[in-house]
Amino acid sequence: MANGLLPVAEPETVTLRLSDGVDLVADIYRPVSPGHHPVMLMRQPYGRAIASTQTLAHPAWYAAHGYVVAVQDVRGRGGSKGKFRLFRNEIEDGAATLDWAAGLSGTDGQVAMYGSGYQAVTQFLALAGAIRAGTKRPDAIVPAMGAWTIRDDWAYTGGAFGLAGNIGWACQIGAEAARLAGHAEAFAALSAAARGTPWAGPRPARPEVLERFSAFSHYAEWLADDPATWAATAPARLFTGRPPGVPGLHIGGWQDFLLDGTLGGYAACEAGEAPQRLIVGPWAHAPWGRRVGALDLGPEAVTSVDLETVAFLDHELKGYGAPGPEVSLFDIGAKTWCHFSHWPEAEPVTLFLTSDGRAATASTGELVVEPGAYGHDHLVHDPWRPAPVVGGAWGAPGGYQDRAAIDDRSDVAAYSGAPLTRSYRLVGEVTADLFIEADAPAHDIHATLSIITPDGRVIALTSGHLRVPDAMAFGPRRVKMRAVCTTLYPGQALRLSVQAAAWPAFTINPGTGRNPEQAETREAMVTTLAIRHGGGHPSRVFLPVID
Repeated sequence: MANGLLPVAEPETVTLRLSDGVDLVADIYRPVSPGHHPVMLMRQPYGRAIASTQTLAHPAWYAAHGYVVAVQDVRGRGGSKGKFRLFRNEIEDGAATLDWAAGLSGTDGQVAMYGSGYQAVTQFLALAGAIRAGTKRPDAIVPAMGAWTIRDDWAYTGGAFGLAGNIGWACQIGAEAARLAGHAEAFAALSAAARGTPWAGPRPARPEVLERFSAFSHYAEWLADDPATWAATAPARLFTGRPPGVPGLHIGGWQDFLLDGTLGGYAACEAGEAPQRLIVGPWAHAPWGRRVGALDLGPEAVTSVDLETVAFLDHELKGYGAPGPEVSLFDIGAKTWCHFSHWPEAEPVTLFLTSDGRAATASTGELVVEPGAYGHDHLVHDPWRPAPVVGGAWGAPGGYQDRAAIDDRSDVAAYSGAPLTRSYRLVGEVTADLFIEADAPAHDIHATLSIITPDGRVIALTSGHLRVPDAMAFGPRRVKMRAVCTTLYPGQALRLSVQAAAWPAFTINPGTGRNPEQAETREAMVTTLAIRHGGGHPSRVFLPVID
């Protein structure tokens, strides 16, 4: 044993036969050590050899810390038999797998679940299945970057369907399904589409390749947006009115597209009596390192999740060590971690939009502490050259990027604050109330909060998207941007940018009132937005400032 780590045996491939005769395959990693050990279970759809190693340590590393690690292919994926249906089988199959894992030889009957992305959702679904069946529940969960509602924190944002991300993932899921089915044509088409721009056709949200090979993916079901789909698979629905009730370590990233799911799952679990921890790093969905987009966030940003996971499980399952602070958040500005006993309560600080009418054409908009005189800015959205999105969870490139060139576009209205004279820390969700009128029945709003650095860079900090299906409805449009944690320093300034498209992250709103996911490119019309500010229309942004 070197460095306190146990030797690990070669992995063993084992099979669980379910009650309906379907076989699920798993690889088991065992520490070479006397005694009995808890199980760490991961259930995933990408082929068990991957085992979330894009972000987490190899299963053998966890086994060397005194855990029997089981990585299982879910039904219809990898080596497991049966038909794969996205999330549909994970409730009952997950419950059966928990029972099976608790009885593995050399184990002590305790089972923790872990994993990132899809593998995070399988943890909640397995727990729901175990509660429903009255069988073995997980003794702890470690969900990383997963969804809680699935619809509103994965498939849709602010009512708008995620275009590029959903299409890319559906093509990936579908290509693997086609490969396992031996359908060479479908595999070739879907895998090529996953690496291309399949949304460039006449109906962006309905690529021909996904229509032709719809049997291999969930895409049509997500696009149909049937409430029954989300009711059957969303952890939020399955745990309505009752916290999940097991110890949990929840892991997220400020630039992860599933951040809202991580925070939603943590909040629901934290409402119960079982101990919970939350860690939110600076990361995108993958990888988890010190460079996120254009920023080098220093050595503290290098992932500590593996060590934190072992410490948490050692405390919960083995009874030694400390679990760590309940909430650990990475401060982007300070490039360090800050710790809290609970999610911090911020005091909203309001900044108001004002301009000379040229916030779009000349970026003359300002953010001020008091509303100014009534005014407005016109922003013209041209579907031939939709405003792109750069940085953040949906941008290409993503992460913390310089979007100064985007703000120079005439279809982006930019409102900048004065350079700060003291430091502030923002922790929490950013929102904007925007009084917007349009000359079309419907439109979209994409809002981004950025930091202007003294050297002139405009670093995208957080953003949000909102679909406005009825432009005639009265009142401000509330755009919810994602949570942040950053210290702002003297000399820096804030900027709010507003645009009517975020291509290709979201479908272009045609402006006709027709569902954008059904519309063809030729239907899209030029739309003019009037952003009102001051007087009786005080457009503003709310900042979560903590002491």
